[in-house]
Amino acid sequence: MIRFKLNSFWFIPSFTTVLTASFGIAPPLQAVESELLADIPLVSQLADVQSTNWAFEAVRSLEISTQDLNLVQRLQEEFAVELATLRGRIDALEVRSATIQAQQFSATTKLSTSLVVVASDLTGDNADANPDTSIQSNLSLNYRMRLNLTTSFTGRDRLLVRLQSSNRIPNFSGLSGTEMTRLSYEVGNTDNRLTLNLLEYRFPVSDQLTIHLYGNSASHHYYANYFNPYFASFGGSKGSPSRFSERNPIYRIGDIIGAGVGAVYRFSPNARLDLGYLARDADLATAGLFGSTYSALAQLSFKPATNVEFGLTYIRNYSPSGNLLHRTGSTFANIPFGMGVPLTSDSFGLAALWNLTPRFAMSGWFGYTQVDRANGRSQQAEIINYAVNFAFPDLFTKGAIGGIGFGMPPKVIRNASSDRIDPGTGFHFEAFYQYSLTNQITLIPGIIYLTNPNHNSRNGDIFIGTFRTVFNF
Repeated sequence: MIRFKLNSFWFIPSFTTVLTASFGIAPPLQAVESELLADIPLVSQLADVQSTNWAFEAVRSLEISTQDLNLVQRLQEEFAVELATLRGRIDALEVRSATIQAQQFSATTKLSTSLVVVASDLTGDNADANPDTSIQSNLSLNYRMRLNLTTSFTGRDRLLVRLQSSNRIPNFSGLSGTEMTRLSYEVGNTDNRLTLNLLEYRFPVSDQLTIHLYGNSASHHYYANYFNPYFASFGGSKGSPSRFSERNPIYRIGDIIGAGVGAVYRFSPNARLDLGYLARDADLATAGLFGSTYSALAQLSFKPATNVEFGLTYIRNYSPSGNLLHRTGSTFANIPFGMGVPLTSDSFGLAALWNLTPRFAMSGWFGYTQVDRANGRSQQAEIINYAVNFAFPDLFTKGAIGGIGFGMPPKVIRNASSDRIDPGTGFHFEAFYQYSLTNQITLIPGIIYLTNPNHNSRNGDIFIGTFRTVFNF
């Protein structure tokens, strides 16, 4: 019989132990038995295991007879081919398992949901250059829901399908008489129907270059750096309550909601180049990529230090309707020559972000737009805007963000049509506090104060109050 010494007593392996050893292509069992039986005492001869000890009977029950060993030897010889085949399959499975563990990826679609419920109202003077009129408004309650379906096929790419549903989004410009009252969560009214809001696919060409493709609702800020992370709203789910303070309005020129392509090239971790071309009516054969409203962007950003970032932006736009459609600032800053007058525009932006401390950051921009008539007549207008924003991460509690913003929305400072120059200067002030009640629920109260709305000193001040409750799951 076969016996091995384990700790203070001899261990006699079971039939399973011997069989396992055999599967490992062990030497012939007779040779093993002869070698191991030599000079090994029987269980009854062990001085340190008494016959009254429970281990004595347990060890004796494991003894294997010569007849059992012969049976195992015969089974090993009879199934030698099968055992060899099984061993080969096990080896192949181990190789495949190691490959899967090293390169595992699942093209699984993930669903995330964002629901924004907003209570908002405004009060003050109607921006109609008549000091005797006032805004007639009541508190409104609105919602915006987004379902984001995210899929990756390689582990480095991303396909985003975003569905959206909303009721009447509050567009206060109709009540106030100015685009300066537009809010960040005004993202369209679907009449409670679920519609396709965004179709985007991005993929890396190399470690430095990433391409972004858009089937609809294209916008430059989806791929380009906009240097204002704490005020970015993402459709109202966070950040600023106003449309103006989200980012430099020049990114919005052309109201591009069609298809497009964007590219991001990283020279290094501290320098990148953003390029993009968006076409409003790319799906129409009569317009295509170049026959209707388009917007082309080139932007260089760099970080001279880990907490400082600068950006230089250029945007070229063609608007056959005569409306720049950034929907901020004054009426003249959107329609400098009148509706139906085709125009081209060249916009330049300078932006900066400075994280002074982990709990205090500054961001700001200056934007300049030169507009030219595109119908054969020589006529030109100039528009400027600027903003400075202060952010306070972890204000009062970890994860919260406080924000204070100031700026001048787009204003016409020069125009060949003298009657379409803004006569005054209006300013935008705002404050908000973003507080996470739980991991899924965020509360964002905010207030906006406008002076000389529509850049007209004959218009009185306007106040806007908002309270957003955001559910993310």
